[in-house]
Amino acid sequence: MKALVVYDTAYGNTARIAEAIARGIGPDAHVHSIRTLAASDLPALDLLVVGSPTQGGRPTDMMMRWLKALGPGRLEGIAAAAFDTRVRADGRGLALRLLMKLMSYAAPRIADALRAAGARRVEGPEGFYVEGREGPLQAGEKERARAWGKILAGQFPLARTPEPLAMGQAATGL
Repeated sequence: MKALVVYDTAYGNTARIAEAIARGIGPDAHVHSIRTLAASDLPALDLLVVGSPTQGGRPTDMMMRWLKALGPGRLEGIAAAAFDTRVRADGRGLALRLLMKLMSYAAPRIADALRAAGARRVEGPEGFYVEGREGPLQAGEKERARAWGKILAGQFPLARTPEPLAMGQAATGL
């Protein structure tokens, strides 16, 4: 399976989550910042995972431009998933919790853009938590991201290489 995890980051937290997701997907997963990979330069893929920090209830402006550059149909036949990094609303004041709920997060908007480009969703949008605006990541989030990567990889049947036959063993199922 050819997989690519693409991200934008403000303080490095989203990059760390992207790397953990790729480790969970497996050795065929690669990680790229949108700052070094134009949307028009996407290689042939089976799975595209896209993430951004949540800023004002949406992805970064750079990520929004990158997603728009994909254009309709560009991801036809490609499985995709979206993630973001966000501040947890729990423990915040009522007004801030209501505002965060109203504004939402980056991952659902990324998922909508991927679907508009023709991608097939393999998992719902996922959020990973940071302690504050600049981070750091909350304890256990990298491990959770790696586990999510394994879930994404599990959506694809593994190409199995048949075991070599032992001397004198008959082949079955041919």
